[in-house]
Amino acid sequence: MKVMAAVKRVVDYNVKVRVKADQTGVDISNVKMSMNPFDEIAVEAATRLKESGHASDVVAVTCGPTQSAETLRTALAIGADRALHIQTDAELQPLAVARLLKAAVERERPQLVILGKQAIDDDAGQTGQLLAALLDWPQATFASAIDIKGDVATVTREVDGGLEVIELDLPAIVTTDLRLNEPRYVTLPNIMKAKKKPVETVTPADLSVDVTPRLKTLKVIEPAVRKAGVRVADFTTLIDKLKNEAKVI
Repeated sequence: MKVMAAVKRVVDYNVKVRVKADQTGVDISNVKMSMNPFDEIAVEAATRLKESGHASDVVAVTCGPTQSAETLRTALAIGADRALHIQTDAELQPLAVARLLKAAVERERPQLVILGKQAIDDDAGQTGQLLAALLDWPQATFASAIDIKGDVATVTREVDGGLEVIELDLPAIVTTDLRLNEPRYVTLPNIMKAKKKPVETVTPADLSVDVTPRLKTLKVIEPAVRKAGVRVADFTTLIDKLKNEAKVI
């Protein structure tokens, strides 16, 4: 079985995000970038499927600028066998990414596509679902456990009321949640090995995909600073403040 893991280059989760002065977006100049944490879980899941004998080939794919190749090298160091870089400097929105991944799937013919449930930069949480719709494949979102038996994947997913277990006929799309696994620490020997693994580079034009943005960002602003809390003397004062100052009751 071939498994494809989709990854995205985002601002590192430890970095305090700052908005550009002209409010056109987030300032990423001289900012540490890394693999989206949910996608890192996806690569780890794909690697474990290979280590358990369920998968024979793991290919990592990303869409983005030249620097995104660094993210692919991280995926290769975790355990992916090879990588596909769909290189573009265009602004990529979820539908465009889904179309690019659809083209990559048609090119690679994997039986399972794993990707993070959302990216921590835009928090759109749409790409996996859009990809499943474009391919007309079954999907399981927010996966916290994956079990493969033959041509059937049993996925435990997190829902509001607890856990839901569903079965999917392969090929299928799975999006990962935080509790699926804990990605391994990437060691220096594996980083060196990753440099020798093949990375193929193509463009959206090579895949005949139009990535023109359909949405326009009007303005990006930082959230308002929260006011400090106050201590009240009694319940009556609390009700008065909630009613007359906060106006929430």
